[in-house]
Amino acid sequence: MKQITIYSDGSTLYNHLDINYGGYCSILRYKNHEKIIKGSVSNTTNNRMELLSVIEALKLIKYPCDIEIISDSQYVCNAINMWLDSWIKKDFKQVKNPDLWKEYLSLTKHHKIKATWIKGHNNHKENELCDHLAKEEARKLKESKLKG
Repeated sequence: MKQITIYSDGSTLYNHLDINYGGYCSILRYKNHEKIIKGSVSNTTNNRMELLSVIEALKLIKYPCDIEIISDSQYVCNAINMWLDSWIKKDFKQVKNPDLWKEYLSLTKHHKIKATWIKGHNNHKENELCDHLAKEEARKLKESKLKG
C-alpha cells in the first residue's frame, strides 16, 4: 500500500453578530508530492473544521492506502484511534458531528488509518502552515460576508 501523510488543521473566527466563519487546510503528502487543500464554511465549529480538513484530503485519495493523519486536534485523533468503534455501535447517538463522521467512515473503509496528535503552535512546519492557511480562509470568508 502507498504511504500517505495528511497534515490537517481547522480554525473558527467569530464576529460581533455571533456569526462564525470556519477555515480548514490539509497538506496531502505522498513521497515528494504534495497537495494543499483549503476552504471555508459559515456557521460552523472548530471541531467541524478540524474534521472537514481531514475529509477533504481523503476525498482526493483514489486507491487503498496506509494513511497517517497528523493533527493538533485531540478530538479528531482520539475519535479516529479510540472512540469511533463505540460511536458506530450506538449509531452515533449523542455524538457531535455525526454527518461528518459518517462521511469520514465512507471515505476510509478501504484504507488503513492512524492518527497522530501533535501539540499545536509548537513550530511544527506543516501544522503551522495548515494553521495559517485555515485562519486565512476563515478571514477571507468573514470579510466577503461582511462586504456583501
